[in-house]
Amino acid sequence: MRKLVLSDIKNLHEYELIRPDWRKSVIEEKARRRVFLGPKMTLVFENRITVLNQVQEMCRAERIVRPEAVQHEIDTYNELLPDAGEVSGTLMIEITQQDRIQPELDQLIGLGSGKHIWLEVSGQKVPAKFLSGQEREDRISAVQYLRFPLGLDAGLRAALETGGIPVRVVVDHPHYKAVAELSTETKRELARDLTPD
Repeated sequence: MRKLVLSDIKNLHEYELIRPDWRKSVIEEKARRRVFLGPKMTLVFENRITVLNQVQEMCRAERIVRPEAVQHEIDTYNELLPDAGEVSGTLMIEITQQDRIQPELDQLIGLGSGKHIWLEVSGQKVPAKFLSGQEREDRISAVQYLRFPLGLDAGLRAALETGGIPVRVVVDHPHYKAVAELSTETKRELARDLTPD
């Protein structure tokens, strides 16, 4: 997927003018790309629009205007965009009780090992590859960034586009288990993610 560049980012004034309509379209985009994994996890498959939104919102919130500072945000968030043959996502571990956050996160240590989350595509297991630095031996972040290397097969893209193959996300950790079937709409989004630029 083509990475963001500085010219993709609107300045603060321009962004404020389009923000209400832009945010509405991004919410609709994310709804098609969101997968609920049981009561405490949500996965949002990322693309250029979702990542561009994060950069624009970060620049707005932090009042970032200097080109080198905007470029730093672009470089950081470009890490979320998948490479060719991949789909990527942001996994959010949602624990609402303040006093339960750390104990429940501690139970999920090891989640990023590559053994506990995968995409199952027509019965084939594609383990998640986690971005490094999100987990230590004794700590795990409530937000995880991951990728699923699906390959460049045009037949797979076509099958995803038609919704004709079963795809599900599986979480199988000793302290948390969930399975979610992807909707036809979400599979079509992934087919677009796998389409070469």
